[in-house]
Formats: sequence, structure tokens, C-alpha cells
Amino acid sequence: MRLLRNLAFYFAFYLGSLLITSASLAVLPFSVEAFRRQVRNWSQWQRWCLTHLLGCEIVLEGGPLAEPVLYAMKHESFFEAIDTPALFDCPSVFAKQELFSIPLWGRAAAAFGLVPVERNAGARALMTMIRSAKALAADGRPLVIFPEGTRVPHGEKRELQSGFAGLYKMLGLPVVPVAVDSGPVYHRLYKQPGRITYRFAEPIPPGLPRAEVETRVREAINTLNP
Repeated sequence: MRLLRNLAFYFAFYLGSLLITSASLAVLPFSVEAFRRQVRNWSQWQRWCLTHLLGCEIVLEGGPLAEPVLYAMKHESFFEAIDTPALFDCPSVFAKQELFSIPLWGRAAAAFGLVPVERNAGARALMTMIRSAKALAADGRPLVIFPEGTRVPHGEKRELQSGFAGLYKMLGLPVVPVAVDSGPVYHRLYKQPGRITYRFAEPIPPGLPRAEVETRVREAINTLNP
């Protein structure tokens, strides 16, 4: 039964992804808003396949806030990376600069409002990124970052990327840590039925010392670890 669920999931999700992403690229030259709706459709399609074909449950403990904040999210699998447009209202996610060089994908990422991150960038590139992020936040877009910088196996804690504290300081926004435990269900070829939980922590105010904000974020995003 579990094998059949996996086969059904892979067939439906990837076929649907092909159709939805093709539609999104087709409408992009004519309407950015229509393109963004298609991206959200793709995100919601993943949720549908998870819940109806794999037999998973997605649970929210707390939820996004109405005011502009920076969400610092745990990253255990591709699930939450794809799910962010379903979880948030048109989020702007900080993503590696290299991804913007991929043909078609880079143009689509820029059109959706992702923020490129150059980890070894100079001061000018850093200020350009901060100005872009501030403008998106002022426009009501939630900002989302995976502060560990990569996928981390479930149950493992890692230090935050060094740039997170600088971003927190320069944006001057509250930070909401978000714990996710998608790894045991999704981060494997043979996926498992089960529950994926998002746990939204209390907002951390701006202006705290680096050591304090990093410790609080690191502890909060790992609260769903065993």
C-alpha cells in the first residue's frame, strides 16, 4: 500500500508540476500577478498530493503575522521550500545567487520576488540586497530565510549562517522562528505517511545583540527535534 502511495505521489506531483510550471512561464510575459498565482497553485498542488496520495497531515501551531517580519525557518527537506507560497501570502524568500543564473528559473525567481544572496558579496551588493528586502517588506511581502543555509537532517542542530545576524540588524524587523519536522516524512526517496508540523515561535524584537538573537532563533527552530 505504501509503495502504491509513493508511485501515485511521484506520478501526480511531477506531472502536475510540469503542467503548472509550463502555464506559469506562459503567462509570465503578460502578467506577473497571474504568474505568482500559478506558483501558489504549484505549492498547493504539492500539499494536495501529500495529504490525499501519501496520507500525510500538515499541522500549524501558530501562524504568520499580519505585520512585516522576517521568518527564520528550519530546513529539513524540499517540502518547506516548495510550500512557502502556500504557507505565506506571496513570500519573498532569500535564495542563493547561483540559482538566479539558471535559464528560465532565474527569471521566474526574480519575477516572483525572491531575494538573491551573494554569500561572498562586497558591501555594495549587500546594501542592494538590503534595499530590495526592505522595499518588499514595505510592500507587505513576508520575508523568509533558511538561516542554517542548507537542508539539515531531522534531529540535528547546526550553527546559523554568519550573514543572518547582519541581515537581522540591517533590516530592523522582528524575527519569527519557524520549526518544521518534514525530514522523517519527506526527505527520502521512499516517502512516509505522517504529520508535518509548523511551529511558529513568538516574535523576537529587533535590536538584540548577535549572540542572543542567534541563540534564540537556533533554539526555537529546533523545538520539533526529538
